[in-house]
Amino acid sequence: MNKDIIAEAKEYEQKKMSFKTTDERIFASRKLKALILGLNEIFKETKDKEIMDLMKSLTEKKKKVEVRLKGRQSA
Repeated sequence: MNKDIIAEAKEYEQKKMSFKTTDERIFASRKLKALILGLNEIFKETKDKEIMDLMKSLTEKKKKVEVRLKGRQSA
């Protein structure tokens, strides 16, 4: 199961993030969150630096997707 999550996360990391509809963005945000949480559980056990880097990368992508969902906030 751990290898499945890692493989799926790496695949998602390489995937181009061009979501046309709000539904696609919502799905992507939820999927990224699930992957990050799964990787976090693995990281707690292994303390593997590669997994941490993968989580950071996915977190950045998730933030970008959420900015598109919520809209840019003016200060």
